[in-house]
Amino acid sequence: MGEARQKNIQSFAFVLSVCSAFCFSLGFVSEFVGTGQSCEIELESRVNPNYAPIESLVRLPGIGVSRAGAIVEYREKFGDADGGNPVFQSSNDLQKIRGIGPKTVQNIGEWLKFE
Repeated sequence: MGEARQKNIQSFAFVLSVCSAFCFSLGFVSEFVGTGQSCEIELESRVNPNYAPIESLVRLPGIGVSRAGAIVEYREKFGDADGGNPVFQSSNDLQKIRGIGPKTVQNIGEWLKFE
């Protein structure tokens, strides 16, 4: 009977440790993720897609390295060498970039400038 009791104690200890680990991870994840509030983007100033480097463009919501690179590539391909005639006149012009649609333009519009 001692062996059966020892197995029961070990099983109970295992279940207890799994439950404790689960509760700990839930607490960690909920604190890490937050309370479901949206994360505000903080930029020091607005970004001009006609001149901004990739590092600035990736800080825009929904713009990752790939899309930022596509913006720069498009700008270099279709823009003037002297920068006198900007490729992007408004945020809607960014829809010419593959992967950027109306929803993305709407999300980043307030963070852009075209001066």
